[in-house]
Amino acid sequence: MVDRSLELEELEQYRARVRREERPMLTLVSGLGGVGKTAFALRWLHTLRPHFPDGQLYADLGAQSVGGPVAPEEILGRFVRALGVQGQQVPATLAERTVLYRSLTDGRRLTVLLDDAATAAQVRPLLPAGGNITAVTSRSRLPGLTLDGCHPVHLESLAPEAAVELLADTLSDGRVADQPDDARILVELCAGLPLAVRVAGARLVARPQRRITTMVRALTEEHHRLEALAIDGDHNVRATLDLSYRALSPPAARLYRLLGLHSGSEFGSTIATAVLAGEGNTEELLETLHNASLLLETGDDRHRFHDLVRLHAATKAQEEESPGERSRVVRRIADHYLASATCAEKIIDPQHRTMPRDYGPDPVVTADVGHDTDGALDWLERELPNLMAVIRQSRSAGIPTVGWQLADALWPLFLRRKFYDDWRIAHEVGLEAAAELGDTAAECRMLTSGGVGQLGSGNHEVALEMFERAAQLFAHRSDRLGYARTLNYRGLALQRLGQLREAAELFRHASAELPANGDERTGALARLNLADVALAVGSPEETIQQGSVARLALQDAGDTYNAARASTVLGRAHLALRHLDQAEEQFSAALATLRGMTANYEIAHAVGGLAEVAEQRGDARASREHYREALNLYSSVGRSQSDEALFAQRRLIHLESGEQED
Repeated sequence: MVDRSLELEELEQYRARVRREERPMLTLVSGLGGVGKTAFALRWLHTLRPHFPDGQLYADLGAQSVGGPVAPEEILGRFVRALGVQGQQVPATLAERTVLYRSLTDGRRLTVLLDDAATAAQVRPLLPAGGNITAVTSRSRLPGLTLDGCHPVHLESLAPEAAVELLADTLSDGRVADQPDDARILVELCAGLPLAVRVAGARLVARPQRRITTMVRALTEEHHRLEALAIDGDHNVRATLDLSYRALSPPAARLYRLLGLHSGSEFGSTIATAVLAGEGNTEELLETLHNASLLLETGDDRHRFHDLVRLHAATKAQEEESPGERSRVVRRIADHYLASATCAEKIIDPQHRTMPRDYGPDPVVTADVGHDTDGALDWLERELPNLMAVIRQSRSAGIPTVGWQLADALWPLFLRRKFYDDWRIAHEVGLEAAAELGDTAAECRMLTSGGVGQLGSGNHEVALEMFERAAQLFAHRSDRLGYARTLNYRGLALQRLGQLREAAELFRHASAELPANGDERTGALARLNLADVALAVGSPEETIQQGSVARLALQDAGDTYNAARASTVLGRAHLALRHLDQAEEQFSAALATLRGMTANYEIAHAVGGLAEVAEQRGDARASREHYREALNLYSSVGRSQSDEALFAQRRLIHLESGEQED
């Protein structure tokens, strides 16, 4: 990067002032597309690494993306996960996530980059607490951020000398020194925009014998052609891109424009294979696009378009590909993500009843999604923005089956890592598609899976309505097993609504009907839910009876996680009866399983139980240690204000005050 020393010095002076005043630092870097906002912000934040050892958070806020700006609650979900919160413990609402995020960032030394922001309202919930630094980039100046103490830095195009220096750095072959006048004219035609200069330089690198004056002549002609379409200086980039595009080989040019039909800005190499239907050497073609500065590397086997370049590629696809071919490419992209997500689904949750998948006529390219649960979950999470983009455009693209089938394939990710906003949107789109198709089985799946997401989000009445609607559809189809499963779902909704007697009746019915119709495992879960309700209404003996049967059935089904949950419930029941040895045995059995999983919330329940056992035995030291561990676990998953955590906190304070008196 060149010619940004004044802006960097300005930021450093501002940082020194903020440090003296002991307040957070927020800066906005604004400017035209292609002016180098992100590169500038990254360079500055990189210099601060020694002062901020806890790392950097990054998010693309998507102001220029096809799908529109990303909701702040979605970004907050990613941030709190990056800060160590387990997926299932991420709060559902924007307000709750904001509180948790600020709690997690207070006391840390972090830098945060919020790239391509649309509005101040989108940015505001993403500001960390404490003495952390936040840099925002946007094409707009976002005056609303001045209320948050923002220091604005507006980047102009490079001065001619700096732009010539950037061109010389790109060429590295002496042509700029030999042809200084032509070099100056060329960078002026690029309007001093770093992106345009880099692309023009890459074009010259590919032709080491070509004089700069040849590029000047070609770019001058291109400017005349695009002058009527100029918007905010973008025509300077478009003219340069057109020249580079026409210089590509036909296979590379085709890959470039077909990649423009991909909804996301970032993608893996297998997308290139998918859009070309396996034709050509995709590695070589991708390398060609990188050499032409039309693609950027974002990691191992990952590629990214600048938003202006992606728009240019999409325009070329519209101009040079038939509507039929564009539709086939969009279908191949959708099939790639559907097949890959389905592979991940089978790895993560082999017990999940995968429904049929429909693919187009072309060969389906599947990504390497990993070989174990964590790897497959990580793949789904990394690709989630692309997967959601496919779901959103499925109906308008004429492939509605992909909408509900891809939502169905994402079930294991939603269930374990709790992307509640995406969960809701995916199932809303899927439900509409299934209803339009008249596919009752798919409609039932969208209602039950989507209802579970609403339940987790705290929308218990909405969830109950969805489960009841599914029950009606199952009954109409004479699907006894499907109907029996809704008994359990409806019971959970009623339990959350405080209607415990009605919930218990449904759980009791489900625990009998599900095994009778071939689903032993879900029947055991219904029995475990029944045990939980019995404990809540003060019937620990029934809890032990129902919970013991449920635990054995879950163990037989290989569901070790829920069997451990059953042990915790049994421990609670024994504790209520003051069967301290049995309670300790159950809590310890639960921990033996749960400590090998990323299940801090459930671990905290069991550890809290051991704390109560120790306290009732009069072992204050052991009780304090257990309560402290439980509180740390609750805090790690953002549940420090839950009823269980507050109880542990009160008991610990009581025990510590007794220790001081002694």
